[in-house]
Amino acid sequence: MTMRLTADQDLTAALARMLAATARPGQTILLDGPVGAGKTHFARAFIRARQGDAAEDVPSPTFTLVQTYDDPLGSEIWHADLYRLTDPSELDELGLDEALANAICLIEWPDRLDRLPGGAITLAIAPQADPDLRDIALIAPDGPRIAQRAAFVAGAGWADARVLPLAGDASARRYFRLVGPQGRAVLMDDPSGACAPFVAMTEWLRGHGLGAPAILAQDQAAGLLLVEDLGDDLVARVLEHDPAMAPAIYDRITDLLVDLHRHPVPGFVAPLDGPTLAQQVGLFAEWYPQAAGANGGEEIAPLIARLHADLAADVPPVLSLRDFHAENLIWRGDAPLGLIDYQDAVTCHPAYDLVSALQDARRDVDPAIEAACIARYLAATAMDEARFRAAYALLGAQRNLRILGIFTRLCIRDGKPRYLDFMPRVWGYVRRNLAHPALAPLADAVAALPAPDAAVIERIRDRCAR
Repeated sequence: MTMRLTADQDLTAALARMLAATARPGQTILLDGPVGAGKTHFARAFIRARQGDAAEDVPSPTFTLVQTYDDPLGSEIWHADLYRLTDPSELDELGLDEALANAICLIEWPDRLDRLPGGAITLAIAPQADPDLRDIALIAPDGPRIAQRAAFVAGAGWADARVLPLAGDASARRYFRLVGPQGRAVLMDDPSGACAPFVAMTEWLRGHGLGAPAILAQDQAAGLLLVEDLGDDLVARVLEHDPAMAPAIYDRITDLLVDLHRHPVPGFVAPLDGPTLAQQVGLFAEWYPQAAGANGGEEIAPLIARLHADLAADVPPVLSLRDFHAENLIWRGDAPLGLIDYQDAVTCHPAYDLVSALQDARRDVDPAIEAACIARYLAATAMDEARFRAAYALLGAQRNLRILGIFTRLCIRDGKPRYLDFMPRVWGYVRRNLAHPALAPLADAVAALPAPDAAVIERIRDRCAR
């Protein structure tokens, strides 16, 4: 796709840094334009962005034809200027053909090549009457979105920031860390339209003293936000490095929920009630049984709705951040826990987020810690213990069955098989929850389906979209 924009030097460099964030070995960027258009300015910003603190001087390779650079991000960068090339065969001696397969290659004057490399990104730069501006055409599969991100960052005053990709999640959202003279920030790229809920929820959370990041800049129509960087200490990483902190951390998580649930529910979030829970768990019946080589599961959703009416519907709903687990919480010492990924917040039974935190698909939580946190929550809220535990088991069963359906779909439809490794743990949670006597009808329905053992998981993996 082609994206055209008018850019000054700052925006040109911001575009280079945005491309550098996602460039991969074997990718070629063709820089087309007349003398003085700004091709080397773009290449210099790109290379320095890749190198970060190890950035070298980046001279124009006009006389050497090719200049190579180490890439701390795991590749090698070749910067070629073919203006003085008289015979394309000279490139064989330089090794550029071989580099095209393994390195990131920036090539000025690509018209000197005897053939253009397949799949290359093209950046065409043309001068304007205003000497400070350039017309830029970016031809790349994600060209319009890359250019939008660069323009947003430049407009927010972060044009000179280095851009680094951050790990995403199972959604279409992408995250990037910006590192510049101003400090650090996180660029959230969400084409799904969830920026407005995220902003509303952020303002509500911060207004109640909870640890959501400040919003530094926003373009909700474009699906772009720049937010405060809360750091790298995800609770998941802290627990991995120091498992002994688990009791104290999970006590803090429980206390956070106690505090959250004391506040009146905001009026802009949707309910997660019995019918909605039943609809959501339909993902399990839609994807898992057939993928596992079985039939059935259709009766699970109606059972969830009926059991919710019997066990949970009488409790006033509270705010639930929904994806509330160790990957979405940031440890900040004595400061409030940092919160991320809460744009899908809902109102529902108080046990929902406690289940989400304590029955984590990605890691084991000591059952003793789970029991202690449930007791801690009950002591702080004075809820009816028997009914709370029954609702906790129901919501745990619903949530984990739905997760199994999602993991199956991510593999078969979306080509993301890595989540299959979590299935045995999630199935263990399902079995533990279904042991509650109040869930006997649901336990009977689930017992008719095969467990995700090694053979079933391999069967699902074999159907993975490629």
